[in-house]
Amino acid sequence: MITFKSPSDLAHMRRAGVLVADVLRYLRGLIKPGVDTLSLDRFAEDLIVRGGGRPAFKGYKVPGIRRPFPGTICASINEEVVHGIPSADRILREGDILSVDVGVSVDGWYADAACTYPVGEISDLRRRLLEVTLGGLKAAMGVLREGATVGDVGSAVERVVKGAQMGLVRDYAGHGIGRRLHEAPQVPNYGRPGSGITLKSRMTICVEPMVMTGGEAVRSCDDGWTVVTADGSDAAHFEHTLLVTPDGCEVLTPWED
Repeated sequence: MITFKSPSDLAHMRRAGVLVADVLRYLRGLIKPGVDTLSLDRFAEDLIVRGGGRPAFKGYKVPGIRRPFPGTICASINEEVVHGIPSADRILREGDILSVDVGVSVDGWYADAACTYPVGEISDLRRRLLEVTLGGLKAAMGVLREGATVGDVGSAVERVVKGAQMGLVRDYAGHGIGRRLHEAPQVPNYGRPGSGITLKSRMTICVEPMVMTGGEAVRSCDDGWTVVTADGSDAAHFEHTLLVTPDGCEVLTPWED
């Protein structure tokens, strides 16, 4: 069911969103060669708890996957698209890219966002991948307003990604958010302009392009969570929680400087 948020609801979501943004900005300064992703996870959890929030991903259950997600953040390196599990054995190396996805609940209201970061100096292709993926998110935000459709949003992402001749993840999508981490509607990163449901003011959604330098096929790893590119190419992921307004959108997870 699609929900519309009251001013009181949005006050809670803004608090959650600011906390998500704080975590992403804080981790950005810690991401460097030699750091393991479990350390990043522990820093994130400490910051969330001290800020009055609760990690939204830790303990999250999905039908068909035996164990709940064990981390506070999703930490996905290079060919890992999403849902990478933090581990002391996953040590960042010069030239890697790391996608960090963070979800927070404050007083029962959720916010969710993701960024992909360079680890030291990265290749031109990886830098281009980050630019294209973030560009897809910004293109979606540029068309997002009351009266736009889900197809308008997805089409904006798809134009940027396909124009750059990169692969677009089609098996995973953005989503509504509010009292639950994942609500209706589903927000794919592709579509036809004018198709799908019409967005209205006070709806809150997550738009999250996932882009690859190679083909569009992905597969799940044996841990049940981590999703990787099928051909071993690199992947990037950017996401914001957004409030639909009459003339645009409000970013509830303002991680950008």
